[in-house]
Amino acid sequence: MKKRIKRILLWGMIGLVLLVGSGILLADYLMPPATGTPSHALPVQADQTALDRELEPMVARRPGKTGAIMLTSGVDAFAARALSARQAGRSLDMQYYIWQDDLTGHLLMYEAWKAAERGVRVRLLLDDISTSGKDGALLALDSHDNIEIRVYNPFRNRSGPMRVLEMVQRMFSITYRMHNKAWIADGRVAVVGGRNVGTEYFDAHDETNFRDLDLLLFGPAVEQASEIFDTFWNSDAVVPIAQLNRKSRRQINTVLEEIKEEARGETARRFLDKVDLSPSVRAYFTQELTPFWIGNLRVLSDPPLKWKAETRVDGLVAQLADVLRLTERKALLISPYFVPGNEGVTGFAALVRDRGAHVGIITNSLAANDVIAVHGGYANYRKQLLQTGVVLYEMRPEATDGDTSLFGSSGASLHTKAFVVDDRYGFIGSFNIDPRSIDLNTEMGVLFDDPALATALRDEYLRLSGPDQSYWVYLDPRGKLRWLDRASDPPVVLDNEPESSRWQRAVARVVGWLPIESQL
Repeated sequence: MKKRIKRILLWGMIGLVLLVGSGILLADYLMPPATGTPSHALPVQADQTALDRELEPMVARRPGKTGAIMLTSGVDAFAARALSARQAGRSLDMQYYIWQDDLTGHLLMYEAWKAAERGVRVRLLLDDISTSGKDGALLALDSHDNIEIRVYNPFRNRSGPMRVLEMVQRMFSITYRMHNKAWIADGRVAVVGGRNVGTEYFDAHDETNFRDLDLLLFGPAVEQASEIFDTFWNSDAVVPIAQLNRKSRRQINTVLEEIKEEARGETARRFLDKVDLSPSVRAYFTQELTPFWIGNLRVLSDPPLKWKAETRVDGLVAQLADVLRLTERKALLISPYFVPGNEGVTGFAALVRDRGAHVGIITNSLAANDVIAVHGGYANYRKQLLQTGVVLYEMRPEATDGDTSLFGSSGASLHTKAFVVDDRYGFIGSFNIDPRSIDLNTEMGVLFDDPALATALRDEYLRLSGPDQSYWVYLDPRGKLRWLDRASDPPVVLDNEPESSRWQRAVARVVGWLPIESQL
């Protein structure tokens, strides 16, 4: 019996090695081939659509400058997407890592459908890692003559055990994901930043909502976002969803009716009423919004086939590192997933030691982090960072700022990815300071040189690092980690990861011992 078990285990191990080995050797052939017909952004016209007529005069009065509005509120971020879709008359291009099959996901799907019904060409590009079980809704949307959906680095097997088997076989190549986030209407308006599509990103979740940040852009930089979208849309890593799965006409019609019914339902109405009451939405309709007008602003991205490129030379991380090296007085960074590695610690330490700069970092506390494994990786560098003089803040899980969700939830998790240098240079986008953003994911964002927008981003950093939002992390005289709860009166010093359970602390500790940092 023992010999039989050993033979089974041996052949199982041999099979696993052969499966993974074939995945490494045949990685380029295992991914479904790109079969989509190439297409490109439609040319902008002077007065073809409502967005053309609204924005062309504003942009013309400020040649070479891009208008930018910071979207700190989830409700405002939803409104920017929904309103631009309603105003679109030519094209709608959307690129996302996650598009949830939930209330806000369906509402924005319905906006895209209604735009297509008006004759708008709609292109939706999604990373395939989060589409499992969602093919029905995607194929329903894709069934419209004016809508096409494509997926990045997709699975051939759409569900069931074969999908799991494919994940094991392609365990290395499947880790390359598209983390970009962009919403582009008529080539006139672009929303670029950290938000995916889902209730937790738009202050509509009933438990925990993300504190996130986008930029609403109009002007020359929108063309850069469109060029990035086209590069991905036409790349070898992208496949039309219709080539990967099939659904009957009856199934598609059923899904469409469910989406439309939900969009007209009571819960949707409550959320849309909240959107209508937003001061920013009202300011838009009364033409009282005051954007920043910036000459030196660029939309940047990694290449679609990042794993084949010299990413450290020409990728997004290299350009961001160049800006951080310009620091003379202070660098303020916000990263929900923060695993700096030895290279990052050395770089931050050099800014503090050699230039006397203030380096401040906000990330999630263990209790606020939605990925405990990442916190385990971050914890390995926490003491080193503090010893070099870096200032650390960790987000409180119950942080509130008066911006509650649709259902009154007070839970919060940091999802903003941004930095500001010397109140002049800044970045807002999808890039976390961790190995996954550096080496595995494609990332995207907005890099700018503008004191006014930099000051606004600095103020957002100061808000998030405030007592009601974050714990201050420091080392006591004996070199022990401590967390200061500054919201208490008087302030309270905590000896352990605040508001975390023993189980969370144990898991984070064990993960920190494992050799998996490259995947975090």
